[in-house]
Amino acid sequence: MKLGVLDQSPISKGQTAVDALQQTIELAQFTENLGYERYWVAEHHNTNGLASSSPEILIGQIAAATNTIRVGSGGVLLPQYSPLKVAENFKTLEAFYPGRIDLGLGRSPGGGKKTRLALTDGIEKPLSSFSRQVKELLRFLYDDIPKGDSYFGVSARPHTVLQPETWILGLTERGARHAAVNGTGFTYGHFINPDHGKEALKAYRSKFKPFYGLQKPKTNACVFVVCAETDEEAEELALSQDQWLLQVEKGLDTRVPSVREVKDKTLTTIELEKIKHNRRRCMIGNPSKVKNELMELSERYGINEFLIITNIFDFHKKKESYRLLAEEFEQ
Repeated sequence: MKLGVLDQSPISKGQTAVDALQQTIELAQFTENLGYERYWVAEHHNTNGLASSSPEILIGQIAAATNTIRVGSGGVLLPQYSPLKVAENFKTLEAFYPGRIDLGLGRSPGGGKKTRLALTDGIEKPLSSFSRQVKELLRFLYDDIPKGDSYFGVSARPHTVLQPETWILGLTERGARHAAVNGTGFTYGHFINPDHGKEALKAYRSKFKPFYGLQKPKTNACVFVVCAETDEEAEELALSQDQWLLQVEKGLDTRVPSVREVKDKTLTTIELEKIKHNRRRCMIGNPSKVKNELMELSERYGINEFLIITNIFDFHKKKESYRLLAEEFEQ
């Protein structure tokens, strides 16, 4: 089993974005030493609780502070940007760190209408253009703009011998098809929606067409995990993540609350039901329990790689969660 990390650079209450970004660097170094395969950073805008708004810059900082772990985006919100500019950003990263860069792409609008328009400089860009943008981006990466194309003669620079490994993130069969027809890897976002993984991954494999760098299907899935020495400790640590998810879904403060703060709250019946529903996106418990659940999901999805996301208040305990999981899989 291969393990990687998805990091949104969450900001715990009482901390700053500067603290969160420094912790991202520290966690990348820590998980590299544990043998994790990849370290991906997310892209979020206009939120006070997530510091990862510029994955390209973060990737460069993380790659400079590590040695072997693959570093990438999970993912760049392509509908808001120019395929040429994204290609140039990631070819530049590839030039600095050959063979270590992953380009994960997402179709998400990246926030509300105002935020999206601010990202596109006021230009209305339809999400339906995503597949066309992916094709264009790949052609720029591989310097393969065909004659007759309106961009023929335009090359993405700098020139690199290797190209970033390209992935598309998705939650449904539609996202899987985008990845399949464009010949990219496919990441299923179990941590967002656990209901369509088996169907989406099946659709991806059945419709996959080799295109440029990838000759056969390549898959992984991202899952929330909170791991501790005992189930009881893991359940307590996960309280902060439970409350954080509630706040995110309500559009409230998106900083991660402390366990003490959560314990002082009185939750409604509806909130308790929502937490129970959200737990389907998570694996929480001692190392053996979490490993067994990941192995069961691996068999159901037909994959051998997971990206682990752990958004709890205590950074030390977050590192311990990644350590315990890695050591359990080494046994």
